[in-house]
Amino acid sequence: MIYFDYAATTPMDEEALEVFIEASNRFFGNSNSLHDTGSAAKQLLEHSRQTLAALLNVEKEGVIFTSGGTESNIVALETLLSSSKKKKNHIIASKTEHSSLSNYLLKLEKDGYEITYLNHQADGIIDLTNLKDAIKPSTCMIVVAHANSEIGCIQPLSEIKELIADREIFLHADCVQSFGKLDLVEADSLSISSHKVYGPKGVGAVIFPNIHRLKSPVPGTSHENGFRAGTVNVPAIASFVTACKKMYQNKESQWEKMKALRSLFILELQRMEVSFELFQSESGQLPHIIGMIVPGFQGQFLMLELNRAGYAVSTGSACTVGKQSPSRTMKAIGKSDDESRGLIRISLGNTTSGGDIIGLTQALAHVTN
Repeated sequence: MIYFDYAATTPMDEEALEVFIEASNRFFGNSNSLHDTGSAAKQLLEHSRQTLAALLNVEKEGVIFTSGGTESNIVALETLLSSSKKKKNHIIASKTEHSSLSNYLLKLEKDGYEITYLNHQADGIIDLTNLKDAIKPSTCMIVVAHANSEIGCIQPLSEIKELIADREIFLHADCVQSFGKLDLVEADSLSISSHKVYGPKGVGAVIFPNIHRLKSPVPGTSHENGFRAGTVNVPAIASFVTACKKMYQNKESQWEKMKALRSLFILELQRMEVSFELFQSESGQLPHIIGMIVPGFQGQFLMLELNRAGYAVSTGSACTVGKQSPSRTMKAIGKSDDESRGLIRISLGNTTSGGDIIGLTQALAHVTN
């Protein structure tokens, strides 16, 4: 099976795996315990925190380790809301957020918050004019994914931050897909996840660049500077940070490699006269995420046929597989239900080769011609 679903999860880096095993054997103590075994785990935890903070150019106190991207998103929203003025109950969000955010926003709406969902342009980028018009005196927060998980468009977060620079409005950026590929964006909270950058599953972080201005959502919490309850997974964190370091060391070269592979994929499909519609943004695009439809074919059919041919691709976000509902991203950019169900996502990674791309395009041509 040749893997083309790196946006869903990545295989573990060998060095990160070695660190995980060694840390599990040697640093198994509870980092909050006062004995020497706990202190050893605490030292490794704080070294990992300092290393990640240095990579991101933030203070180490602003790095809060979690169990992954979903918890990072929830901790971020709860923290920002607990730090907002009580009379502010209006939240602005894009229509294409990850289910961990969209579902939590539904909960907040039931709890009495007013949620405004932004319009999107045909390339997936949010309408900044619509955003500007949506801001109210009661607006407390804007929620936007830095990069879309299904088609890879990059949202203009710096421009959003400029729009609210003189207002008391928080900005949360879901950076799970962009982390390790793009530089850190300016936001009040940022969520990242280990298993998207060749680290272990079950660990991530939420970054609060200005944590000293924020209030913990759960008073009395003792772990993670008071912002996240529960015993931390020190071996997984050390492994996660090891993977992060390698991603940052190879960030530029990997970006160029992904661009070349993406171009090869498009050229090969054109050469074989495969009819397809590609979704990408000229203003900002992650090259390793290829979102596309083949007119007349359901995405699930293509995914299953390519799987039979030995190629693992996705029909979109892995968290919605099996629901058979139209892609929310496709709906947000104006596609019909039938067109939305046609989406397939091909995502490239460290081990993807030109030969893999050619084989995939040949298989796709065979299925659709």
